[in-house]
Order: sequence, then structure tokens, then C-alpha cells
Amino acid sequence: MNTIKVVALTIGLLGVLAAVAAAVKSSQVENSKKKLQAGENPGGFAVVELFTSEGCSSCPPADELVERIRKSNPDGVYILAFHVDYWDHQGWKDSFGDPEFTARQRQYAEWLGLQGLYTPQVVVNGATEYVGSHSGPILGAIAEGLEQASTKTLALEGTVEGDKVNIRYQGDGDEKNSELVLTLVEQSAQSHVRAGENSGRRLSHVQIVRRMLHVPLGGDRKKEIAMNLPGDFTEKGWEVIGFVQRKTDGRITAVDRFDFQSALPGK
Repeated sequence: MNTIKVVALTIGLLGVLAAVAAAVKSSQVENSKKKLQAGENPGGFAVVELFTSEGCSSCPPADELVERIRKSNPDGVYILAFHVDYWDHQGWKDSFGDPEFTARQRQYAEWLGLQGLYTPQVVVNGATEYVGSHSGPILGAIAEGLEQASTKTLALEGTVEGDKVNIRYQGDGDEKNSELVLTLVEQSAQSHVRAGENSGRRLSHVQIVRRMLHVPLGGDRKKEIAMNLPGDFTEKGWEVIGFVQRKTDGRITAVDRFDFQSALPGK
């Protein structure tokens, strides 16, 4: 009889201990979730620049990667797709290609100490570069950028007037060794490629840079500039992304955006 009581007591005690352990573990899991959620984006940002081309057969996976990143829509992530023009001689002229974007990639090669240019290439916050289809390192760099609280600020707003958008900017990143880079971005488009390495494919693009301006900072300069809009501009699916970039090493210190729904007259 005593033996039965001892066994019953032991079983009961084990049950209590198991319940307590489960409760503690559950509490730890919840606390971990709260910490993770609280630390997801404490004021940092990630400017993701993709250098790509419709003439490059290795580029569609990179285009798809940045599209997935955009669809996940994390706060603080700014995607820019620059279509370079040096693939045009391979049989297909990229309709979004621009020698100015090739020059930008060449500037990154100088800043980052690279031997040459290649596609697809991703640069994050002007500081690190990766093969554009390698999701792991790119997502890691984005997470790192989001974790680093920004010490500079930038605010953009704009007004559409005819075939121009007047952009006004404010911030504390007006360093004499930096410049403001303003980009006009078409958020999505498709192209039917009829020649070159991607012949016969219909390619989807996101965050396509269509215009770019470099604005000197510092001094008593007027903080407003006009940007021409292309002939195919419509009121939906376009935005302006601007960022402050150091001219010495390419690092980006502040960023902002506005969409044209809010920039149109009467909006």
C-alpha cells in the first residue's frame, strides 16, 4: 500500500515538473519571438542595387530574387534595378539599358576594388557586392543593414507639373563629401526578348530605374530640383527613391522615397 502511494506521488510529481518545464519553454519561445519582432527593423535600411540586362542569360534569376524581396515588402528595403548597356552588342538591345547605369556600376568597381564589371551584380548600401542571384549573402546583407540604426535623415516630397516632377528634399546628411542621388523608378514591366541569350523569353522586371540625377549637397543650395518624366509615364506604378551617398567610398547614409499617387496635383 505504501509502495503504491510512493509510486503515485512520484508520477504526480513528475507530471507537475513536466508541466512546469513546458510552461517555461513556452515562455522562452514567446520571449524569443517578441525579441525577434522588436529587433526586425529598429530604424535601419537596405538600398539594394541590381545591375542587370535583358541580354544576359544569368540575369533572370536575379530579377526574380529582387521581385521576391519586393513582394515580402520589408520596411526599410529600397530596390533599384539598373539595366546596363554593355550586353547590347550580343544581339538584343535592352530597352531599359543606359550607358549612365553602366558608368554607375563602373564607379562601384572602383569603390569596391573590383577588376571588372559583371551581371547580375547586387550592391547593398553602397558597401558590399554579391552575385545577384545568390540569395543567402544578399538577404544577410539586407538583415544587417536593417539592424544598423541610421544616424542621418532624408525626407523627399514631390509635385508633378506637366512632364516634370519637382522634388524637394530635407535632411541632415548634407555633407560636403556626399551627393544626393535621385532615381525615377518604374515599379514593374515586361519585355518579350526576340534575340540574344534570352531569345524567346518574356522577362518580368521590377523597380526599373528610368532616370537618375546627381545633386551636389552642402552650402546654400536650393533644396529643390526638377526631373523630366519619360513619355510612357503614368500616374500608377512609379516612384522616386533618393539617397545620400558618400563620394569617397560609395557608402549610403540616408534614403527616402515617395510614390506618384501622393505627388499628383490634388492628391
